[in-house]
Amino acid sequence: MTTISRKISTPLALAALLLAACGGGSDAGAPLTPTPGLTLTAPANFSTGLAGTVSLVATPTTASGVSGVEFQVDGVKLGATVAAAPYTASLDTAPYASGQHVIRARALDAAGNPSDWASATVSFAGTRTQPAGFTRNQAWVTGLGDATALAQAPDGRWFVATQGGALRVVKAGTLLAAPFVQLTVDSSGERGLIGVALHPDFASNGYVYVYYTSTENGTHNRISRFTASGDVALAGSEAKLFDLPTLSSATNHNGGALHFGIDGTLYIGVGDNANGTQAQDRNSVFGKLLRINGDGSIPSDNPFYAASTGQARAVWAYGLRNPFTFAVQPGTGRIHINDVGESTWEEIDLGAAGANYGWPGSEGPDGVTTGITGPLFAYKHSATSPPGSGPGGFFTGIAIAGGSFYPSSGPFPAMYQGGYFFADFGSGFVARFDAANSAAYAFGSVSGNPVDMHTGLDGALYVLTRDGIVRFSVP
Repeated sequence: MTTISRKISTPLALAALLLAACGGGSDAGAPLTPTPGLTLTAPANFSTGLAGTVSLVATPTTASGVSGVEFQVDGVKLGATVAAAPYTASLDTAPYASGQHVIRARALDAAGNPSDWASATVSFAGTRTQPAGFTRNQAWVTGLGDATALAQAPDGRWFVATQGGALRVVKAGTLLAAPFVQLTVDSSGERGLIGVALHPDFASNGYVYVYYTSTENGTHNRISRFTASGDVALAGSEAKLFDLPTLSSATNHNGGALHFGIDGTLYIGVGDNANGTQAQDRNSVFGKLLRINGDGSIPSDNPFYAASTGQARAVWAYGLRNPFTFAVQPGTGRIHINDVGESTWEEIDLGAAGANYGWPGSEGPDGVTTGITGPLFAYKHSATSPPGSGPGGFFTGIAIAGGSFYPSSGPFPAMYQGGYFFADFGSGFVARFDAANSAAYAFGSVSGNPVDMHTGLDGALYVLTRDGIVRFSVP
């Protein structure tokens, strides 16, 4: 598969609308009156190469009315409140993954009311590929060829799509030799078998949904449903639910992600087929997030249903370039769309019915105007000057790939619960987006090229690369 183009964006004001539960940095109580202000004097903003024990120093603009200072790292309080000047703390960088982290400090008055945060975006040195207390198993599953997407069944089995048309099954950590189904596909460029999802009632109906490039009656992408019979598809069970329009000669920007929402409908990420004008055309299904029922019909409560005809009635959100991956948060139904950028930005968008994400008029935070839904977070394809400054901080990459909300319960420490993990196809990093603070922090890295990820039933984070599955877990 050729490099999957993507884009991510910077922390924008829209992120303030996100759930405060997604991170630990939301303010509580009224601000100090008058607010004395506070400066984080060490470490300096955009510091790089921090290692060992780092001194944190905060200086209120006035000592009057200040009862203490809190320090925070990556949205989590560091130690006890410092009750008296000098307001300092020590941070051991060793337990953290190498890469970007955010240090914050704020003053408290006698009633415990906080000031605004003063912050520094910094980079920790080293080659730590996961936080302390976590295990990274890069060889959990090997032997996959050109993998593109994965989904987990209620019984623990993993269904893994490969670009050449084989839908593979991983059972009890073992890759089964026989595929669930072998499809005939056009796998040129970014085409092929590129998406998989399981019906919410899979345990009873065995429905497996796939997104693949068919050559039947012209080359086009198709959403089909198969019925499982054990570890293979029931012969003759394919139901062709939704045939997208014929593709142009461009072999990129196919999208491919499939996920059921908590309302039981199926959401489908469709790329713009390398023609940006189609993303803004609501009569076209290219460059969109579509929403259909599990039987292929179109829900009448879609935002443009009444004003559209045919397949255009399936449009749920538009103005996307290549939504190769997205994720639905269990319980809340919140959707984060990872839209792959062109030359500058990779972005995470908040899914909303009827939203216009601006492509091709906007990319990341650039070109966002009235009526355009700007990204929650974005990172660039190259470092800023100085490195770390500007939206996205120290994160750089070429294609955002894979997203997963960590559940509100599970073995990961509380700081991760409710957070959103994402990765980059080119850089190989795995990061956590903190919605409450509109920031992202380094979590780990993989040696392969990530294309998808999922939080497993066991609470581990599974990152699908082109060749295998990497498992991040806590003992």
